[in-house]
Amino acid sequence: MRAIPITVTALAAALLLTACDSGGSDGSGSDTGSKNTDSTACRIDQVGLQVGPANAAPAAGDTGNVPVTLTNQGARCTLDGFPGVTLSAGSASAAVAQDRTGTPQKLTLAKGDTATFTLTYVRGKEGDGKSLAATSLKIGLPGAAAEPRSFTWSYGPVQGKETASDPDASVTAFQQAGD
Repeated sequence: MRAIPITVTALAAALLLTACDSGGSDGSGSDTGSKNTDSTACRIDQVGLQVGPANAAPAAGDTGNVPVTLTNQGARCTLDGFPGVTLSAGSASAAVAQDRTGTPQKLTLAKGDTATFTLTYVRGKEGDGKSLAATSLKIGLPGAAAEPRSFTWSYGPVQGKETASDPDASVTAFQQAGD
């Protein structure tokens, strides 16, 4: 008879422990630049980033792809998850959603190793209130507390799903590049 109350108490304690929040990512990819850092995470100031060449969307409603290549220029580091990507137009900015069709893999990069990811977007109409007239692209790395690096966006406005602040765009997880 004593086994039931002890089992219930143990189960309740286990549930409480699993409900504790360690302050990590909520799974949305919005933890780029958070205070919780991984000491082995690749740092934005120790990688080279090349944006493009793009397969730009030629007209409104068309889909374009912008590949980004990252080359580690520092000590061995890891990429775990998705890059943090934001499109900006003046004082307006919009986070790019993660493409959840692929599962991110933890990649370890030695000095000189490369990884890639792709930003896919739908081109919007010039002057349309649902389009973000993006002029810059900001890229941050997961697990590293550092300001993202900015690049010029020259691929036209990005269509919003419902509003300009919710771009019809997504970013893939990192993929190992090269041999």
